[in-house]
Amino acid sequence: MTTSPDTKPAVTPPRSPSAAPGAVTLAQLPTSVWVTAQKDARNQRRGRYSPASAAHPAKMLPAIASHAVATYTTPGQLVLDPMCGIGTTLVEAVHLGRNALGVELEPRWAAIARGNLNHARAQGASGHARVKTGDARRTHALIGSDQYGRVQLLLTSPPYGASLHGQVVSSRESGQPGIAKFDGTYGDNPANLAHAATDDLLEAFTTVLTSCLPLLANGAYVAVTARPWRHHGELVDLPAAVIAAGQAAGLTPVERCVALLAGIRDGQLVARPSFFQLKNIRAARAAGVPMHLIVHEDVLVFRKRKAQMTRREEWPDAAHWQPA
Repeated sequence: MTTSPDTKPAVTPPRSPSAAPGAVTLAQLPTSVWVTAQKDARNQRRGRYSPASAAHPAKMLPAIASHAVATYTTPGQLVLDPMCGIGTTLVEAVHLGRNALGVELEPRWAAIARGNLNHARAQGASGHARVKTGDARRTHALIGSDQYGRVQLLLTSPPYGASLHGQVVSSRESGQPGIAKFDGTYGDNPANLAHAATDDLLEAFTTVLTSCLPLLANGAYVAVTARPWRHHGELVDLPAAVIAAGQAAGLTPVERCVALLAGIRDGQLVARPSFFQLKNIRAARAAGVPMHLIVHEDVLVFRKRKAQMTRREEWPDAAHWQPA
């Protein structure tokens, strides 16, 4: 879904990668819309996340995480995010009475995630969570076999690589000429998937999902948020690529959800674009390209196939789970 400041909302056909024979495509999935941005991102996080959380360049919108957790789990069940960043999935899960496990490669973000979880606990969150520092491609080993078959929802998002938007300070704010950009990187670790080319990123993301399979319970859901972006003016269809990655990992696509990043007022979308989005849109239009703002994020929902179930997954979800 796209829109622009001066036109009615429009839909831009995405570029779709070639699919394997018999694979499910986005167009074949039932679709729903989540109204998840009636408050802007800053107000959704205000008082709930530490000020240090703002430095992360690609945070999941809290309302998207909360809606997914509430939709696909019940209180006491276990939620997993193998690329948890500042812990948005985990924080929203524990506030809803779920337990949660997270993996994060960068120690900086892992520490902030733990701080956000401590804050949630102080605010009365009834769930328990813990964060492991390590590579998401080894999630099964980092979490441990004692949690195999207990996760009811895996909720995560792949990094957007070079499309990343940081934060900016104007010359009026900084006292220096020009626009200064900051907080524009996930970290310096070369193993971080944010540094990978798109094809390598999707291959690695398939590995991440495959590593998580032993942790998933019978009937567990996997929800992946993925936003399309533009590279040299062309739309990169990350959602369709995620559908392909999930199926390559052996998961079954069941639903596509359109999570709005814009508010709805009087039947119209109220876009909240970043500085860089507006800059790129204006530059494209000045060059004669009728580009529009992207005002949604796809949530691609999968389930684990029965053939992948194990006897161990018949264990109760929360009865044996203990926080570290």
